[in-house]
This record gives sequence, C-alpha cells and structure tokens, in this order.
Amino acid sequence: MSDNSMGISITVLLPAGRLPLDIMKTAQELAEKHSFGIYLSLQQNLRLINVPEAVVKDVKETLAKLGAEFKAPGKFPLPRICIGKPHCNLGVIDTEQLSQKILQQFSDRKHTKARFKIAIAGCTIGCSWPKSSDIAIMATRRGYTVFAGGKGGLIPRAGRRIKVKITEDEVLETIAVLVDFHDKKTKAKKRIFQLLDDPEFPFAEV
Repeated sequence: MSDNSMGISITVLLPAGRLPLDIMKTAQELAEKHSFGIYLSLQQNLRLINVPEAVVKDVKETLAKLGAEFKAPGKFPLPRICIGKPHCNLGVIDTEQLSQKILQQFSDRKHTKARFKIAIAGCTIGCSWPKSSDIAIMATRRGYTVFAGGKGGLIPRAGRRIKVKITEDEVLETIAVLVDFHDKKTKAKKRIFQLLDDPEFPFAEV
C-alpha cells in the first residue's frame, strides 16, 4: 500500500497493542537507517510509513525473524483493547487475556473478510471505543455485554446491544455466530451495521 506516493506503508500487527521490545528497537534502527517514519495506529498496530520500495523486502524479513506478523488480506482482525485489569483500577477483566482467547479461537480462519472491527472494554467506561466497533465486548461486574454494528467515520453510530450478563464462553460463541453470519452474507468487505436489518440477523436488540 502506498503512502502519498512517497514510499510503502508496512503494518506490523501488535496483538493487544503490545509492542515487543526487540521489534521496537529493530524498527527504530531500520527507520534511522532507511529514513522512514513510524506511526502507532489507532488500531494499536505499528505502521512503518514512507518505506523506500527498494528496502521493503529487507525490512519485512528482518522484523519477521523477530516474530513480527504483517497486515494482509484475509487475516482475522486484532481486537482493539483498553489496558484493563490489573493495570487500571477500574478494570473488571484482563483485556489482554480475553484478546488472546479470541485470537486463539479465530485467527486460523482463512479468508476472513476483515472489514469489521472488534473492541474489548475492561469496564463500562469504554476507553477502547467499543460502541463504535462492529463487534464490541464490554465487561461489567455482572458479566459481559456485547454490542454489534457500531461504526465511526463521517456518520457514526452506536452498536446495538445484543447480549447482557453473559459468560466469557458465551462471548466467544456470540462472536462465532456474528462472524459466520457476516461471512455468509457478504461477498466482499462490508461493515456489520449494514447487516443489522437483514431478517436473518441472528440476534435481537436487548
């Protein structure tokens, strides 16, 4: 993907927004060596911008040796999370742990139409903007609440509440149903809010 015709953009995926120190150090060294920029994206990934095309292969191979994975079509979207428990005194759950469980269950899915986004909030304040995501999981002291069909952009909309007071296992089951429905109903990239009024949408508002 080009970045203002000045170079190539490379997105390094950071599950749960965690940036391994060896990748951080090496990315800095590569940026200094090849004069490109580094941007921490709102999706909690590491984006290398204006990378000279001649060194793209070398940059990716160097980071891949450290375990880096890169954004590519068909990959299951990484959940955007707040810092969660135990790092926030308001956090009800360990958001990194739940993010890992989601990825363990779904990241092997092939050819995911990753237009949809997932967010996890460790409490009802929602610092990870859950209600503006396609699939949102919000932890409460009485279980999880799940929203579907939120979006940001020029015409933002809050997600529809589809589950309340459910368990972690039920959260994973709900995600599976939504992802399967999204896959069944779309031939290309499409946001979940565009499917909410489908008569076969699997969840009613609660």
